[in-house]
Amino acid sequence: MQSVSQPGLQFTLSHHHSDEGIPYQLLSIALTRPDRLLYPADLTQLQLPENIDPGKGIVLSGRGPLWLYGHLIHELHPTAWVACYDPRLGAVVVASHSPLVRVGQVIALKKKLGIPPCEPLCPALMIVGPPDSGKSIFAHALFNALLPDYPDIYLQRAHWDGEGNWILDAGNGLTEAEREEFKLVYRGTLTPGFFPYHYEAILNLRRQKQLVIVDVGGKVQPEKIPLLEACSHYLVISSNADEVQPWHEFCRDRGNLTLIAVVNTVGEECEIIHQKEPFLELNLGDWVRDQPRSIPAPLIECVRKMMM
Repeated sequence: MQSVSQPGLQFTLSHHHSDEGIPYQLLSIALTRPDRLLYPADLTQLQLPENIDPGKGIVLSGRGPLWLYGHLIHELHPTAWVACYDPRLGAVVVASHSPLVRVGQVIALKKKLGIPPCEPLCPALMIVGPPDSGKSIFAHALFNALLPDYPDIYLQRAHWDGEGNWILDAGNGLTEAEREEFKLVYRGTLTPGFFPYHYEAILNLRRQKQLVIVDVGGKVQPEKIPLLEACSHYLVISSNADEVQPWHEFCRDRGNLTLIAVVNTVGEECEIIHQKEPFLELNLGDWVRDQPRSIPAPLIECVRKMMM
């Protein structure tokens, strides 16, 4: 095993065999700045480990921007094959000069990752509630609040509205009109395979992570039953008190999920706790883009307890 540290980044190279017996190298990527940011100029100082074996395939794994992965795939082109590890799927081969693997093949790495067959699943928290309650913004804020202390968590967007982490980032410089245009371009539609795909993805993530946060759309729909089967807990965030009960009936009564909190968004700035047991219920101001808001400590504590 060899590690190479450089500004904002650390590479660790190790050697393994896949579940099918295919030898490969794993290049693990760690972002090392406190804010976990990487800048394009960092590419000019990037140094790969010296003992990369071009005769073997290599799997890239870890958080990093798309342009970092693009650069690494280019630099590692001389190796037998290159794959990118997606924890929802496995190692997806993106380039190959070898008869052992083909582009588009997914290589299972569970044995390498040390995931025993009977490993207990980590919790998966569904963020639910009616439309325009700030679910996606809240899920994004919760993920960012937990990440410094729990780097091995994952935010799964189980909706097709075109709204992802980048578009929710206050630092992206987009106007509201530009955000809406972006969402329209990338908005999808419901297909028969959409929620079954996310069911499998969430279960795969739960085998590997400390916590999976699942952002779903704002409607109670029977098509979402696979999500109930894949998740363990739920949190309701709602700007309309009358719309909370249908989510309890769907998540708690139909899906047997455990409720951890109800967040009522009431417009004016406030933080009023109504109860802490058997679940947390509180009033907060609205969750609006470009208006930074921290997750209240009692709510963070609820999620931490769920992860124990």
